[in-house]
Amino acid sequence: MKTNFFIIGITAFAMAAASCSKNNNIVGPQDTMPEGTADVTINETDANFSDYQDNWCNYAAAVSSRLKDDAAKLYKAWNEGLNGEEAYQTTFKEVRGAYSSPNNCIEQIVDGCIDIANEVGESKIGDPRDKWENGKYTEAVYAVESWYSYHSIQDYSNNIRSIQNAFNCSYKGMAGSHSIAAYLIANGQAEFAGQVNTAINTAIAAIEGMAAPFRSHIGNPSVLTAMDACNNLKNVLKILKVKVEGFEDEAELKAIVADYVDIVVLPTYKDLKDANAALHVAVQALAANPSNATFETAAVAWMAARQPWEMSEAFLFGPVDELGLDPNMDSWPLDQDAIKNVLCSGDFSGLDWSGEYDEENESIADAQNIRGFHTLEFLLFKNGEPRKVEN
Repeated sequence: MKTNFFIIGITAFAMAAASCSKNNNIVGPQDTMPEGTADVTINETDANFSDYQDNWCNYAAAVSSRLKDDAAKLYKAWNEGLNGEEAYQTTFKEVRGAYSSPNNCIEQIVDGCIDIANEVGESKIGDPRDKWENGKYTEAVYAVESWYSYHSIQDYSNNIRSIQNAFNCSYKGMAGSHSIAAYLIANGQAEFAGQVNTAINTAIAAIEGMAAPFRSHIGNPSVLTAMDACNNLKNVLKILKVKVEGFEDEAELKAIVADYVDIVVLPTYKDLKDANAALHVAVQALAANPSNATFETAAVAWMAARQPWEMSEAFLFGPVDELGLDPNMDSWPLDQDAIKNVLCSGDFSGLDWSGEYDEENESIADAQNIRGFHTLEFLLFKNGEPRKVEN
C-alpha cells in the first residue's frame, strides 16, 4: 500500500458532490463517538449511483482497465523485461544491478518482510487506532484501508501470508526445495526457524481475530492484540536479518533466490495479472448493463484480484517500486474530492501520467490518487456490500 499524506475533508467532499447533483444523500463518519466505545457502526460518505450512472460505470471501467494494464506490466517486467531491459527475474537470480552478492538478495527478501510486518502493525492497524485513542474518530475511519468493502482484515492477514510465502518459499500449495527456512534448519537453527513461523502464524491469527469489520471496531481490545503480534513478528524478522548476513553457502543462497522467484514472485504476479484481466471483464459487463447482479459479479472479482496483490506486499521492490506501480494500483487514502470531480465531469484524462516515475512529483501523485484498487472499491462497494443500482 502506497500511503498518501493528506486529510480528506467531509465538507469539501460534500461540496464537490453538491456542485453537480440535485440529490446526493451525503452522509459521513460520525465524529462525536463517545471516548472508549469499542464497537460502533459508522456511516460512510457517499453519493447515489443513480445521480452519476453513466460516468460512474465509465469511470469504473477506466480504472479497471488501468489496473489490468499495470498488473500485466508488472508481470512482464519480472518475467520478460520491458523496453529492451532484461527480465528482473534474471537481474535478481544472477545477482546483477543493485545486487552485489547472493546475501544481498536474501537481505532484500527479508527487508521486504520486515517492511510489510511494520506497515501492517504500525500503519494499517496502528494509525487508525492511534487516531481513535486521540478522539479523532472520523480520521480514524478514513485511515482504515479497504473500509468501503469491509475487506481490511483479509487484506492485512494476506500481507502477513506474503511473509510466510517468502520465508518458506511457498505459494498456493507449491513449495520450493530451497528457502530461508530450510537453510536455517540445515544449519542447526531449526528452533529459530520455528520461532519465525510461530510469529507469522500468531500474527495471522491475531489479525483474523480482530472484531470485524475493522472500521467499525477500531477501539476494540482485539486490535491491540493484533498490533502486538505484528510488532513481535517484526522484531523476530530483524533477528533473522542479522542471521542471514552470516549465511555463507553462496551456491545454496543462489538456489534460494531462484526458487523464491519461480515459486513465489512469478506465480503471485501471474495470478495478479490474470485476476485483474478477469476483473476488467466483469466491470465492462457492469458498464454495459448496470444491475445489482453485475455489481455483485464485479465486487466478487475485485476481491479475487485483491488477494494476489496483498500477498505480494512482502516483495515491493524492483519494478513495482521503480515504475510507480505500487501507488498506481494501491494508493491510500483516496482523494475523494478529486474522485467526485471525475464523476461529475466524466473526464478520465487525469488518471494517466507520463515520463519517468518520481514519487515526489505532485502531478503523478494526483493521477495515482484517483485510480487503483481503492478507487474501484469505492465505486463497487457500499457498507461492505456490492452497490445497488438504486443507491
